[in-house]
Amino acid sequence: MIRQIRTLLLGLAVLLTPPVMAQDSDAPIQQLLAEHQEIIAKSSRRTIGPAIDALAASGLPQAQQVLERWQAKEMWFEKETGLFVFAEEVDRDTLRIFDFADGSEIGTVEDKAFKQLKPNSGIRGMIGAALVQFQLTDPDPNVRATALDAIDRDPEPSHLAALRASMQSDDALLGERKARTERLLTIRFGDTDEERIAAIREFEGDLGVDLRATLNPLVQTQTIVSETALDDPAIARQLMPGDDALSKAAAYDLLVAEDLAPPHISSDDQRNALIANIADGQVAGIEVASLDTQEARDLAYAALAAQGVVDTVATQDQIDQLVGTFFYYERFTGAPVAVALAASEVLKGIDKAVAVSEVIDLSLDALSLASIYFLAAIGLAITFGVMGVINMAHGEFIMMGAYTGFVVQQIIPDYTLSIIVALPLAFVVTFGAGVAMERLVIRWLYHRPLETLLATFGISIALQQIAKNIFGTQARPLTSPAWLDGSLVFNDVISISYIRIAIFVMALLFLALFLFVMNRTRLGLEVRAVTQNPRMAASMGINPERINMLTFGFGSGIAGIAGVAIGLYAKVTSEMGADYIVQSFMTVVVGGVGNIWGTLLGATLVGTLQKGIEWFNPSNTLAAQTYMILFIILFIQFRPRGIIALKGRAAEA
Repeated sequence: MIRQIRTLLLGLAVLLTPPVMAQDSDAPIQQLLAEHQEIIAKSSRRTIGPAIDALAASGLPQAQQVLERWQAKEMWFEKETGLFVFAEEVDRDTLRIFDFADGSEIGTVEDKAFKQLKPNSGIRGMIGAALVQFQLTDPDPNVRATALDAIDRDPEPSHLAALRASMQSDDALLGERKARTERLLTIRFGDTDEERIAAIREFEGDLGVDLRATLNPLVQTQTIVSETALDDPAIARQLMPGDDALSKAAAYDLLVAEDLAPPHISSDDQRNALIANIADGQVAGIEVASLDTQEARDLAYAALAAQGVVDTVATQDQIDQLVGTFFYYERFTGAPVAVALAASEVLKGIDKAVAVSEVIDLSLDALSLASIYFLAAIGLAITFGVMGVINMAHGEFIMMGAYTGFVVQQIIPDYTLSIIVALPLAFVVTFGAGVAMERLVIRWLYHRPLETLLATFGISIALQQIAKNIFGTQARPLTSPAWLDGSLVFNDVISISYIRIAIFVMALLFLALFLFVMNRTRLGLEVRAVTQNPRMAASMGINPERINMLTFGFGSGIAGIAGVAIGLYAKVTSEMGADYIVQSFMTVVVGGVGNIWGTLLGATLVGTLQKGIEWFNPSNTLAAQTYMILFIILFIQFRPRGIIALKGRAAEA
């Protein structure tokens, strides 16, 4: 009943609606739409352009709203009068229509008399491009930024004039970006070659990816062939068949395409043709048994071609001869010659700057990786370098520190505070674990390296299994604070993440801490004494067993703190320690057993070497690590005590 009453009321509203549509035909916006009514109603992407351009260039205050409503499929037109309206559906058969001129509601009508305009994705894209000029001057900076994003994605010649017009108003937030985009559009769509060249020159030395994406199409070339030498300014360079840029096969294919040489036939196709024409043990009068060389097969095929049995093709000798009688060039096709030459010159300078920037970026990556290896190895430099203990469970102390950070973050949701709490707590946890390990196992195995290696390897496996039982096998997140998100960007080539910077700073802090403890504290003095001469240290009242316990615990504690730092960068799993144990040992051995400066130099060498090898072979990290290990083995052959050798017990070991 309610639905019937509602339908009746709507019907009465439709009947009582005054015929105001005739009043809209005099509105300028209606007159403009009427001029393009046929192509708008047809809505074909191939023909709709003039209507969209006319609306965008009309200067009418309603133009932007018309384009927006059209793009949103909210524009309708009356079939009888051809007048356009905005409309929203009330129900299946009824529309509420609005005036284009002032946006006021006209009334409620039946939809039978109207047709909805449903632009496809292509037309909506064209409308979106036309809307850019309105969005560039929108009061909302987010809308202006969105318009610039749209230009960057799909630039068009019409955008250049719209962008220049929008730059006349002060835009403190996006002024620089607008200016850069305007210069890039000028390079593409400038009216004159001089204007485009001037815009290109302004970008000399700029490393922006957007600039290279703009310039590269301008220097596109086409390989051409000529019977005579050419002196054409459009020629980018001459090619020689057999070079990397043009193989002999490609050169001959070019001759065939230009009808300058007969086609070539592959060896398989030639063999199949000969087999197909064997008769009485012969091919074109040549015995099959004699076709055991390429020259003989070429001769037999030529005989078949002379008889008209197969198509005539070139032999390999003919190919080599023909290729050498022509000239081959690359000719600019992407832009007029002057523009292409200017773009090519700027790109050459950019390529040099990019090469330098890539070296700097690679160096930063190597330095970052070296800081990670240094953090992972500094504890091992104490336990292995100073004490001479081969601790295969060192990586598991790194893992324990990372999991300590994870547990703290489950309790303290503030990531900054949780990291501050996790660092000392990880030291305490792993220090205690290291002391327990030294008291229960290591102390009984001093000066027995093989037994120590096997025992600590077993402890390593046990600790990994315990971690799996507690935390599972899935990687656990150790989330960095928000202020460590993102990267420090110098240009489009050189950047380094803030997390890597934080790890580098932490490595320097631990270097300073280690030096302070070893050189400015009683513990450090006693450790150095026990390291150099344990018997003499004992005779002076120092307890070597206590020092060994504290030293091992201190090294293990530093590994735990390193685990928190590494966990912010790498995945936290029960096997994460195994990813760093080999590199840690290499760092300590290469640098010089037991010397902190040697460990620092070793980490730098190993990190730089690994990144350098990865740069040459980026698709195979495992191969890079293998080559690095081989290099380290070779290095140790020449410097068995490392870069900086330690004197005392460690050196004797």
